[in-house]
Amino acid sequence: MKIFRKYIFPPIFGLLIYFTLRLLHDTDTDTHFWRRSWTLNSIEMGFSILTGYAGIYLFERLFKYFDSRWSLQFSYHGVVRELTILVFSNLILVNLIMTPMVALTDDGLSWADFVEICMIPTLYAIIYYGIARSSTYMKAYVDNKIKLEKVTNDHLETELKFLKSQYHPHFLFNALNTIYFQMDDDLPGAKNSIEKFSELLRYQLYDQQHQVPVINEIEYLQSFIDLQKIRSSDKLQMEVSFDRCLKEQLVYPLLFLPLVENAFKFIGGNYGLIINARLADDEIIFNVENSVPSFEQPVIRKGGIGLENLKRRLDLLYPQKHQLCIKTTDETYSAELKFKYE
Repeated sequence: MKIFRKYIFPPIFGLLIYFTLRLLHDTDTDTHFWRRSWTLNSIEMGFSILTGYAGIYLFERLFKYFDSRWSLQFSYHGVVRELTILVFSNLILVNLIMTPMVALTDDGLSWADFVEICMIPTLYAIIYYGIARSSTYMKAYVDNKIKLEKVTNDHLETELKFLKSQYHPHFLFNALNTIYFQMDDDLPGAKNSIEKFSELLRYQLYDQQHQVPVINEIEYLQSFIDLQKIRSSDKLQMEVSFDRCLKEQLVYPLLFLPLVENAFKFIGGNYGLIINARLADDEIIFNVENSVPSFEQPVIRKGGIGLENLKRRLDLLYPQKHQLCIKTTDETYSAELKFKYE
């Protein structure tokens, strides 16, 4: 392929220009070039082949110049800029070689001949540019697309890490506050709470694979619930149920925690709390419902770091594959999360 492009294609390119020019000229003057002297035709073909070699060499040099000077990005301005340089360079080259040839043959150089010499090689130069640069621009397009996706992925990964890190101080504050009050009344219980707390931290800090089996999340959630029960009121009436089929399904970590944490934070009224998770076809459905004080207004709970981060993480991790439905009444607050697992 390289031999064809370097040694065989240039003379074909030059002869294509020559025969096109001869066809136009002979059509205008009603003559036939094959009836001319073959010596004269051979000389003209020789000049045309020389034009082909010089033209292809010029084009390749210009392509290298374009690639080294400007970044490879397919844009309207870039194509116009390259074509302008290529066309003017080609016009100079063609007129240096072919204009003297035409002036010294047949009936000399006319304005029609000059126009044809400028137009036909320019047309073929543009066609060659389109074919030769298409693969280059396609490669540049693919490379830029890959870079853009990498930048986007890096940005999303950074945002996810930031959102995940915001859970830690929120969780730390609540857990430490619980242990602090427990130490005054129940020191052995406080030690047990510290042990559970360390297990929770270990999961958050070390067991953060890209995705984890949902059973890991359930065990983590159960430990969190046990820790929260310590500081809860004796009035707490809690029901917790997890589907036994929830085992090896892969999920992203710490998606259930904000809903449970939110429920413990705002529970009131008759202190009823229901937490359950179940499997339905290819979806995991997680529900949390808690009673609220009669004086609490639902709008108070729409804002909050935990829920806002959860919504953003779901948009990033499960785009078009999740539903988060929050309902409030005068007595209860409920949240239902559905998403497709792997």
